[in-house]
Amino acid sequence: MALLKKWRDAAYSETANKGDLQRFWAKYFEEEKEIYAQLLKNPDEVVTGTVKELAEKYDVTVMTMTGFLDGINDSLKEANPIEEMEEDTVVNLGFDKERLYKNMVAAEADWLYNLEEWEPIFDEETRKALYKEQKSSTTIVKEAKVYPNDPCPCGSGKKYKKCCGRK
Repeated sequence: MALLKKWRDAAYSETANKGDLQRFWAKYFEEEKEIYAQLLKNPDEVVTGTVKELAEKYDVTVMTMTGFLDGINDSLKEANPIEEMEEDTVVNLGFDKERLYKNMVAAEADWLYNLEEWEPIFDEETRKALYKEQKSSTTIVKEAKVYPNDPCPCGSGKKYKKCCGRK
């Protein structure tokens, strides 16, 4: 069975005890934070290795590394084959810095996008701009509704119902 399926079965289990799942995720988020802190110290270095080697390098289980790889995959310059990944699959952690930051914001992972390791990478102004850009990209803006007695938006000066609103 592919590692990703095992990871998702454990992480999103419908039958697991709620308390166990909360502890599972709390532990995972702490380990994830440590891996990102290490990666962000050398953001231009592309870390590569097998899933098992990376798990050993960052002192986590293969399952935790699988979850990490699942999470970071959308931020990588070159995506990993996570669907069929096994322990001996060679993967890379070459991430796009802006995309990673925005994806952390999109995931509402403030413990990640507020890591102090981001400070040498992006100044505060850039981080705020990236945050705002990500948040506004998911905001739906409805156009103002034009009612029959409103002035026509075409600028004719007529009421909408007598101009462009005619059927």
